[in-house]
Amino acid sequence: MSSAASAKAVERVIADAVRRLPDCTDTPRLDAELLLAHAYGIERDELLLHPPGGPVPPSFADFLERRCKGEPVAYITGRRAFWNIELEVGPGVLIPRPDSETLIASAIEHFARTDGPERILDLGTGPGTLLLAALDQWPRATGLGIDASEAALAYAQRNAARLGLAPRAHFRLGDWAKKVTERFDLLLCNPPYVATDAELGPGVAEHEPAEALFAGPDGLDDYRRLAPEVGRLLNPGGLAAIEIGYDQADAAAALFREAGLAPELARDLAGRPRALLIRA
Repeated sequence: MSSAASAKAVERVIADAVRRLPDCTDTPRLDAELLLAHAYGIERDELLLHPPGGPVPPSFADFLERRCKGEPVAYITGRRAFWNIELEVGPGVLIPRPDSETLIASAIEHFARTDGPERILDLGTGPGTLLLAALDQWPRATGLGIDASEAALAYAQRNAARLGLAPRAHFRLGDWAKKVTERFDLLLCNPPYVATDAELGPGVAEHEPAEALFAGPDGLDDYRRLAPEVGRLLNPGGLAAIEIGYDQADAAAALFREAGLAPELARDLAGRPRALLIRA
């Protein structure tokens, strides 16, 4: 099959998949492209730039069926890109979101005139998302990731090994900052911040771990636990970057001010409130 014919065939397959997906996703074309690329065992860029010839792999129909039932694309493919790294993900871990990249971007800005942080703490590390992205950014740094989920930590350890970061990344089962006595140059945290009765996108509450999503009636329960701890965890000149919901800036910031801290607001690329920054 010629390259032009292959491109037309792939486009027909994607178009047909898009017609099946609108009710279960806000990004039907992207989902179809990612799932088709996964079925072929290639990257999405290769699928679009160099469309493969031959029949569509039978697994694609299964992937579409799973997506139509609400299963996240990242769980189907087993991976998710974040910042400059790619992470293994699956049931039992929160899927990394682009929103969380605001924390890494804020840290880069904070340490722009220095050699970067030497010690990094990631509270609620999940599959290692923030810690491993930061260690990839600053090759001299070492870090600690803490999570209450053994399943999440297993993913984090595998991701660290696959990315060649295991010698610099240590992971530990824990309850936020309890029993952490060390101080760090950079603290990263994406805690649960969804109100218990909030509506989420298709498949989120049904598939992703509730303990990584929900934080009480107002979504602030974990900020109440974190706020009194942050000050003691930072070295002079350090930064804490803590993710928040887009509508929580005032309420979450008030909790940290009550703890004697002076949070600043960071916005995501869409201009929405996305993180609180606390400088030591």
